[in-house]
Amino acid sequence: MALRIEDYALIGDFYTAALVGRDGSIDWLCLPRFDSGACFCALLGKPEHGRWLLEPAVPVRRVTRQYRDSTLVLETNFETDDGAVTVVDCMPPRVREPAVVRMVVGQRGCVPMHMQLVLRPDYGATIPWVRSTPRGLRAVAGPDTFLLDTQVELRGEGLTTVAEFDVTAGDQVPFVLSWQSSIEPDAEPFDAAQTIRETDEWWREWSSRCTYEGRWREAVVRSLVTLKALTYAPTGGIVAAVTTSLPEKIGGVRNWDYRYCWVRDASFTLFALLRNGYTEEAIAWREWLLRAVAGDAAQMNIMYGLAGERRLTETELDWLPGYENSKPVRIGNAAHRQFQLDVFGEVMAALHLATREGLKPEDDAWHVQLELLNFLEQGGWRKPDEGIWEVRGPRRHFTHSKVMAWVAFDRAIKTAEVLQLEAPLKRWKALRGQIHDEVCRQGFDPQRNTFVQYYGGQPLDASLLMIPLVGFLPGDDPRVRGTVEAIERELMTDGFVRRYPTTEDVDGLPPGEGAFLACTFWLVDNYHSLGRTEEAERLMERLLDLRNDVGLLAEEYDPHAGRLVGNFPQAFSHVGLVNAARRLLAAPGSTGSV
Repeated sequence: MALRIEDYALIGDFYTAALVGRDGSIDWLCLPRFDSGACFCALLGKPEHGRWLLEPAVPVRRVTRQYRDSTLVLETNFETDDGAVTVVDCMPPRVREPAVVRMVVGQRGCVPMHMQLVLRPDYGATIPWVRSTPRGLRAVAGPDTFLLDTQVELRGEGLTTVAEFDVTAGDQVPFVLSWQSSIEPDAEPFDAAQTIRETDEWWREWSSRCTYEGRWREAVVRSLVTLKALTYAPTGGIVAAVTTSLPEKIGGVRNWDYRYCWVRDASFTLFALLRNGYTEEAIAWREWLLRAVAGDAAQMNIMYGLAGERRLTETELDWLPGYENSKPVRIGNAAHRQFQLDVFGEVMAALHLATREGLKPEDDAWHVQLELLNFLEQGGWRKPDEGIWEVRGPRRHFTHSKVMAWVAFDRAIKTAEVLQLEAPLKRWKALRGQIHDEVCRQGFDPQRNTFVQYYGGQPLDASLLMIPLVGFLPGDDPRVRGTVEAIERELMTDGFVRRYPTTEDVDGLPPGEGAFLACTFWLVDNYHSLGRTEEAERLMERLLDLRNDVGLLAEEYDPHAGRLVGNFPQAFSHVGLVNAARRLLAAPGSTGSV
């Protein structure tokens, strides 16, 4: 039976990441990058699609786990009738070949252990050529070479590698799996104990730079550690999640590849990083953003590859059964071709935020922004689009998209004024006012006293909660209050917010998904801006309770099944947590726009 999504923990090295289950099995790992083919793919299939299992060979009475304080070094504790062991897992910040380091530590008694290594590169499709070496084993498949270093005796069994060994109190039994290009000579082995120690020290130093000192510090630090782990170090891009095709509804088809960098995350991520002491990461993210969006504004993607790649061709992997039979399994993401108007506002908001927080302006940043604004001014803002949620139904005039077009001009005006840049401020201000008037006229339903998903429509949309957060209207405006109340009535399930009514005429897909966690954090922000502070704090606590035992969140939560769904761990959810915690430090009724 498949583990629940919340049964996984994350380890990573800023190039890629692995998911480690409560049962001691690494069921997901792509090497050498987040978007490379997975060599462990049991998460989306079965053990024969690739995994690395380390577990007691006798019945387990109790499993507990935790990260070492403020780090990404994972400890999984197994208690048996024979004794207890801890499996320590980490991936060292990459300065040489990527590696997964596992150490089995005896705590008490004598525990017989079992190891099974099933290497299946290319998403479980390829069986490598494996041979024994004095170090352990060497496995080759096309461009990929894997080296397993261990002193434990290994043997082949049914196209897998297995081992049995005993661990007594005080023992430390290391395993290191590293990857390299097949054309390179074998690298020197890692010192497992030293690598774990250095990884622990690295993370503790990084986490100590967090400046948040509020009520939810532990949750904020864990979320910032997670966001850092989702960073692709060579470019500064941040992937939306480390997985593909974890379903938004178990057994459904809403299964997407999130191992890419979304432009709209920029303003939210910058806010989270800058406000909590992480200027270097914010600078790297801004530089990634400028490189990615540079060029013809009409060709701007809504998402990019880790290095700014634009073509993210979507393909279905028909040999994988999917997580709990949720098909299809997809790699690539066809939504990269969509037109989403809101990303223009998010780029402008991100760059303005960087200026406001004192980051030294990039020489080319203003030229990029002028190109984006020229596209909007020449009629781009009037175009229908696919909207923030990447619907695969018809293009519409989504209210949130128009609000973000307003944000684009609003932040451009403020940036030009702060930096005293030459700009057609009179023209921009007139257009900003024109967009504002149109949204309030065509995106608002006066009979129901609420903004709506798209012009002239009836459905609601949780993205409307961004209206006060970006400063389009004050948080206590009657129209904002009415929209919040309408969303409470129509989009909430068991106190959590769904994105929108998932009807086929809107998004072109069969209905059904969980509550969207980032949107529920936005509701926390709205409660606070309305002065409903006690409700904001209660909802914040409920959201924190949804984190798994090591503090991680997926994209969504299924209130009926009581479980996390969607790709994992999800950057947008953790950004929502960090930003909500920061806003709740402010006086009730304040907003602090993104």
